[in-house]
Amino acid sequence: MTFDFDSYFASRPAILAPMEDVSDAVFRRLSRDRGADLCMTEFVNVEGLLRGCKNAKQKLDLEPGDHPTAIQIYGSDADRLAEAATVAEAAAPVFLDINCGCWVPKIARRGAGAGWLRDPEAMIAMAARVVERVALPVTVKTRIGYGPETEMPIVDLARRLEDVGVRALTIHCRTANMGHSGEADWTWAAKAREVVSMPVIVNGDVKTAYDARRALEETGCAGVMIGRAAIAHPWVVGECRAYLDAGVEPEPVAWTDRIALCREHLAASCAARGESRAVRYMRRYYPGYLKGLRSSSTMRNRLNVTEELDPVLALFDEYEAYLRERDEATGAVESAA
Repeated sequence: MTFDFDSYFASRPAILAPMEDVSDAVFRRLSRDRGADLCMTEFVNVEGLLRGCKNAKQKLDLEPGDHPTAIQIYGSDADRLAEAATVAEAAAPVFLDINCGCWVPKIARRGAGAGWLRDPEAMIAMAARVVERVALPVTVKTRIGYGPETEMPIVDLARRLEDVGVRALTIHCRTANMGHSGEADWTWAAKAREVVSMPVIVNGDVKTAYDARRALEETGCAGVMIGRAAIAHPWVVGECRAYLDAGVEPEPVAWTDRIALCREHLAASCAARGESRAVRYMRRYYPGYLKGLRSSSTMRNRLNVTEELDPVLALFDEYEAYLRERDEATGAVESAA
């Protein structure tokens, strides 16, 4: 299956963001089943990859149906990033993305992720080195600055990244110091977009299809990238695509579909991680998946203290029967936005 980079980025894309311990093969499949197309891998640590670390190598294992997918790499050494890029290229992603935006202190303080924003000259030289080493398109995901700059470096960075061959730029419109706090300032994406011809993708506070359209209208950017909103609502990327492509407005998701998602994600996680790990891992998703349903807080509390798979499945059987009974009693079909 071919992927036309330029045509895709001209189509106002809505992209599933790279999220560590979230956007694995299972989550990418769940998102695609609900309307997403282009997805990003979790962060691939270049040192682990070059050492042959099992976890890093697994992140490069793109199954035949896992398409289109881009691989994101991160590290603090330009030579190692360039070397790892050739390894990642062999996994046949549709393009390679360099993580210059992860704000987590243990990453950024070592010079990886958003740490590159502390030294723009080094960041540009590193991007150029990666571009030179691979035939695939190379993109960059970054933030507007490290903080607390009074004038963010992102506009000049965008121009210079394009000059060294970077093909697209995703901007999370917060500084690294902000983390996920405060509001994303999309005006910086608009300013960067004005000085380059490559696609600029808006990231940060794109939570709904309506946000996606507003972000594109306000910035003139090529597309949007959705991260945390997808953790709670894996339908959101598909909803953005449908709304941007055809004006199809999102509809509430029925509780039956939400429970089905819980079961499907749990089963797939068990296959990928093992039952005991999957039971604990899935607890991060239930607040979003069950949001708005009757007695969902009680259900979540019970799930959070249940350690084995069979009792978890029994809880879902019980909860589903309860919701059906309430529907029959009220004559309504409950759903949540």
